[in-house]
Amino acid sequence: MTDPDTPTDAAVPTSERIESLIDRLTLEEKIDLIHGGIDPDGLATGYVPSVERLGIPSLSMVDGPMGVRDVTATAFPASIALASAWDTDLAYEQGEALGREVLGAGHDVLLAPGFNIVRVPQCGRTFEYYSEDPHLSSRLAVETVEGVQDAGAIATAKHYVANNQERDRHAVSAEVSERALREIYLPAFEAAVEEADVGSVMAAYNRINGTYATEHEWLLGDVLKEEWGFDGYVVSDWWATTDGVAAANAGLDVDMPGVPLHEWHAAESAVHDLIGALPDSVPKGSLAKLAASPWLPEGTNPNLFEESVFGDDLREAVERGKVPETTIDEKVRRVFGQMERFGILDDEQPDGALDAPEHHDLARRVAERGTVLLRNEEATLPLSEDLDSIAVIGPNADAAKIGGGGSSEVTPAASISPLSGIQERVDGGTTIEFARGVERIEDPHDEGGILDLGVSASDAPGLNDDGEDPEIGNAVAAARRADVAVVVVQDNATESEDRSLWLPDDQDELVARVADAADRTVVVCNTGGPIRMPWAGDVEAIVETWYPGQEDGHITASVLFGDVDPGGRLPVTFGRRIDDYPAATEKQYPGVGLEAEYDEGVFVGYRHFDAENVEPEFPFGHGRSYTDFEYTDVAVESGDGPEATVEVTVENVGDREGRDVVQVYLGPEDSTAPRPPRELAAFEPVALEAGEETTVNLGIEPQSFAYYDEDGGTWTVPAGEYTIFVGQSSRDVLGEATVSVAEPTTVE
Repeated sequence: MTDPDTPTDAAVPTSERIESLIDRLTLEEKIDLIHGGIDPDGLATGYVPSVERLGIPSLSMVDGPMGVRDVTATAFPASIALASAWDTDLAYEQGEALGREVLGAGHDVLLAPGFNIVRVPQCGRTFEYYSEDPHLSSRLAVETVEGVQDAGAIATAKHYVANNQERDRHAVSAEVSERALREIYLPAFEAAVEEADVGSVMAAYNRINGTYATEHEWLLGDVLKEEWGFDGYVVSDWWATTDGVAAANAGLDVDMPGVPLHEWHAAESAVHDLIGALPDSVPKGSLAKLAASPWLPEGTNPNLFEESVFGDDLREAVERGKVPETTIDEKVRRVFGQMERFGILDDEQPDGALDAPEHHDLARRVAERGTVLLRNEEATLPLSEDLDSIAVIGPNADAAKIGGGGSSEVTPAASISPLSGIQERVDGGTTIEFARGVERIEDPHDEGGILDLGVSASDAPGLNDDGEDPEIGNAVAAARRADVAVVVVQDNATESEDRSLWLPDDQDELVARVADAADRTVVVCNTGGPIRMPWAGDVEAIVETWYPGQEDGHITASVLFGDVDPGGRLPVTFGRRIDDYPAATEKQYPGVGLEAEYDEGVFVGYRHFDAENVEPEFPFGHGRSYTDFEYTDVAVESGDGPEATVEVTVENVGDREGRDVVQVYLGPEDSTAPRPPRELAAFEPVALEAGEETTVNLGIEPQSFAYYDEDGGTWTVPAGEYTIFVGQSSRDVLGEATVSVAEPTTVE
């Protein structure tokens, strides 16, 4: 038996019980504990079977960031909506609620949150992520993880790392510098590990500088485990692992789902069920792949029909000496360490709460707080109680926009559409006329982003004798008759494919035609990220609600009628044209020869817009309120080193309560290294009654002054002057101050 006092892996906490279990396990049992198996209940997204002989319980993992999949559960707003609230306390609340829902559904691990940086707005999973900014993403990641884990579930930080596009995600290589990794793409993961002690990290599908994330020894071993001291386990994305020996030696701990698609419960295919029932001597994987081949889209995961590379092949590699058994022991130790930490080994997890009423209330509050008022000319919003008529227009205005396609899909017990929410809010006092405008947009349901076996193109809408789509004509007529037209538009983002920044079908034409006919036009955007808005200057108001979840209709009505102040601020930049964004060439996105060149370096999102002086449609941090705020008495106190405290007085000078977000940016006045003009360094949301004021104090950490020097391998703060910008967005600066750093220094 191993002496429990003998060091094993310095980063991994262990116990006498864990070491005893590892000593008593056979090699085959150890191998079974580091790859997934079949959940007998058919509910888990990933499942590590029990070892009954030793009393080791199973470990059940479930998607995802917007709620628990595969059972009826609370459908929270998209992660980008949570990020739009810029509120760490709210992030903790949602994380805690998600953790309780996981436990309430009988699972142990939440496969969330995801916080990859929004490098290209076309990314199909933008709605699942937080922001284009590493500081905002880091603060939200820490609080969400702590909330999930304080509730008693294990959180999973994903997708590590540079998983910034869905196109070619199974093979594309992010060709990215260490400086860009350190400053932009790694900080949220580092914070989740070092500050929140996250229990699990998911390795991404893609390659980084030519090496698969699941096999990247520098990222998994050197950075994650050694440098940051990560003591949890690294799990693969589903069917992401291609080389078991390389992944095992690099630092991957658990391969998921561990079974081929035709054996995985989520396939829900009669053909796969039939193939799965065949004798083991039959080449089931080949048959399943052949049966699915007519429907396989380009870029489908090549490993879907293969057995786990952490199965028999890995056991044989251990027996042949290609992988030390001590390496397998470390992986089991990491899994057991988290199972012990969260009470799973002792069956002592706290009670959960699935689809709880208080979670419904929270989902509504998050959606309201994450709604961004982008434009509001002539005080069009909030809508008056005295309106005689409203035209509600949009292809899906009569359906709640729960979320996007893929692993984030949630099935709520009930939901409410924008149309129903507005009808409920006016309660018969205003005539509501509904017109679809264009054909309904079908939401994607693609088997968790793995495989879509049911794609069908809808028929194109018919034209009348004048060559006009009658649906648009009906909408224009309704808009002309109404006091105000509310046009609800949406996209249909999904995991596994990227999105266009143009609204699907003829929605842009619909908005333009309605705006031309209506006295006043309000556009409500149910989108998974930034979109093109060729009509932005022609409508009176634009409201971005993202994917609001089950409370869609309630929050749409409450914001439009001013029952709540739209408290959201953009966590991403909205450009005017695709060429405005930093990764605008083919080699940058989607890449050439399966290599995406990240040669924009650290100039991602607003950093690029500011450095190149490109005027965005709506800047990072932008959002309007139904009241007005005044900033005064901006003061800065410098510390002994590269740090500062900013103090600012904020007053609500309007006639109603409202919310604002104080944003602090920092930029060097001169630098030998290329640096953005300003970078987010601190923020704080404030809620004030009419006439109320408050003093906000925000600390700027030394890291905000530093850049990563690749040659020296250090975070370096050059001597010189630094400007602190205080304002309401990256472009709306209301106060400035200067601090000096006398001597160059490094930051740990």
